[in-house]
Amino acid sequence: MKAHDGMYIDGAWRPADGRDAIDVVNPVDEQVIGRVPAGTALDVDTAVRAARAALPGWAATPPAERAARLAALRDVLVSRKDEVAETVTAELGSPLKFSQAVHAAAPIAVAGSYAELAATYAFEEKVGNSVVHHEPVGVVGAITPWNYPLHQIVAKVAPALAAGCTVVLKPAEDTPLTAQLFAEAVHEAGVPAGVFNLVTGLGPVAGQALAEHPGVDLVSFTGSTAVGRRIGALAGAAVKNVALELGGKSANVILPSADLAKAVNVGVANVMSNSGQTCSAWTRMLVHRDQYDEAVALAAEAAAKYGDRIGPVVNAKQQERVRGYIEKGVAEGARIVAGGPETPQEQGYYVSPTVLADVTEDMTVAQEEIFGPVLSVLRYEDEEDALRIANGTVYGLAGAVWAGEEAEAVAFARRMETGQVDINGGRFNPLAPFGGYKQSGVGRELGAHGLTEYLQTKSLQF
Repeated sequence: MKAHDGMYIDGAWRPADGRDAIDVVNPVDEQVIGRVPAGTALDVDTAVRAARAALPGWAATPPAERAARLAALRDVLVSRKDEVAETVTAELGSPLKFSQAVHAAAPIAVAGSYAELAATYAFEEKVGNSVVHHEPVGVVGAITPWNYPLHQIVAKVAPALAAGCTVVLKPAEDTPLTAQLFAEAVHEAGVPAGVFNLVTGLGPVAGQALAEHPGVDLVSFTGSTAVGRRIGALAGAAVKNVALELGGKSANVILPSADLAKAVNVGVANVMSNSGQTCSAWTRMLVHRDQYDEAVALAAEAAAKYGDRIGPVVNAKQQERVRGYIEKGVAEGARIVAGGPETPQEQGYYVSPTVLADVTEDMTVAQEEIFGPVLSVLRYEDEEDALRIANGTVYGLAGAVWAGEEAEAVAFARRMETGQVDINGGRFNPLAPFGGYKQSGVGRELGAHGLTEYLQTKSLQF
């Protein structure tokens, strides 16, 4: 794998301030496949200054021209989709087919959606005797995670550019090669110098410097709730805007009238996708007591099929974290019906696809985000009990409801305290807003709602 030894700032690759570097490790064979610079506060400052200098010109660029640059970016990502998939597979460990179908394809769809929105969004509207004007919030500090490295970048950068903002991106240190590839794509798409800037580095250094920089007007962060609290505190000290997409412990509620086999099989697939490293994964399966044993057997059978079909988790620390949660679940009374804490092979950061039965709502595995291929199956007594359990965590990011009749599922979903609910296996929609209730975050991504996060509103009275 190739890697740039500098930062992409003000339209060019520039030497980093320091000499420290970050090794990029392939989770499959634990081999170093690249090395990127570990950015300093000075690197961040240089990038923010470039973004501030570029802001007036980009903000004044007609929306149609911003749309054209985003369309060009989408086209570049299309032309390099195979390279994107191979890069994600190398640094994240995702199976190539999944990287092609999700990691490469989803960002293309999102970039295309913002190319269209930039051209059609009503940046100005008449309200009574006022003209309400929506203008860019300013310089955006985007801090992205490793689990969906390109999708998370595009979900922040594309709407920010559509809004007329300029951006400094600090990607996760585990998957920086994908971010460098994206910077190349931005350059190839003809985005003006300084509008997009990239600083690689560690969270406590480069990430913190970006979050607290006085030249940053909005911090958009995706990651753990713990780090989100820290980002919020840093941004709050300067009273700057934040958009936080944080953790989840989403419930997959299977009502008695549902097609049980379909609901269980789709639910297991959802949890095992991306090796369980998905913040919106339905990691709690809620089943009526009369169907519980059958559901557990179906889940165990389904999970067993994923033994050699999912990749590793991202690194050794994450592997130990997930294994520790499985062991804690057993210690608290859960029963392993598939998988377990033992590593399935000697090399690589693999975790066995695991199903835990006899999980109760007070157990750690039912309350905390594990971020690995681990499903907890809980029983409920009746619909009100299911709702109480579903809403009984500090999170509220996503979820699912299954029922024989769509109306029954919708009625239940409306009472769930969560930002997005799939009804009977509803498909992903890149135009629908995504974000959480409670400690799952602040703000929304994707579609028109995602665009508004990067706008501020001014009214002119006549």
